[in-house]
Amino acid sequence: MSMDQDEANRRHKAKMEKRKALQDARVARNTDEKGLLMVHTGAGKGKSTAAFGLLMRAAGHGFRCGLVQFIKGTWATGEQEALKRFSDLIEHRVMGEGFTWETQDRERDVAACRAAWEVACRMMADPSCRLVVLDELNVALRYDYLPIEEVVAVLSTRRPDLHVLVTGRNAKPELIAAADLVTEMTAVKHPFEAGIKAQQGIEF
Repeated sequence: MSMDQDEANRRHKAKMEKRKALQDARVARNTDEKGLLMVHTGAGKGKSTAAFGLLMRAAGHGFRCGLVQFIKGTWATGEQEALKRFSDLIEHRVMGEGFTWETQDRERDVAACRAAWEVACRMMADPSCRLVVLDELNVALRYDYLPIEEVVAVLSTRRPDLHVLVTGRNAKPELIAAADLVTEMTAVKHPFEAGIKAQQGIEF
């Protein structure tokens, strides 16, 4: 090993030791535990995909979970088939009737979203449920299919140990303000713009 490499290794070790000490101190300070209100939003792909990953993580710890899918509903998806294998831990309800531009019927969309919200409220009220994912709820709120004031009030007064994750583009400011964790997926490049269709196992 050259002297330059030896010096670089020593500097790296010293830097990582300092970083570890800082990180250990931060971890030691953070002792609170609570149910989180999380939001996945933004124009990029991956909001629902990340939510399904979180469901798998929670189920892996034996948590009972709920998943309500707003808006989506007409495609047969891989997640529907996969989640059937965890039916003892994850209650999965597909409540939408398709994308808003497909139904072209506002009253029907509002009714479907109201029914989905009632199922979501029932899941959130179940004391055995540890995580509830409200997939594409942001889209329903964007089109005013549900009152944002009602949704935020319910989410903000949920029981202290319940985790809730809301997905969908264009999250409303009121929801972002109420959330503990907000992640925005940024669209950098997407194959659809290059003429590549939605593919099984990737988009659905």
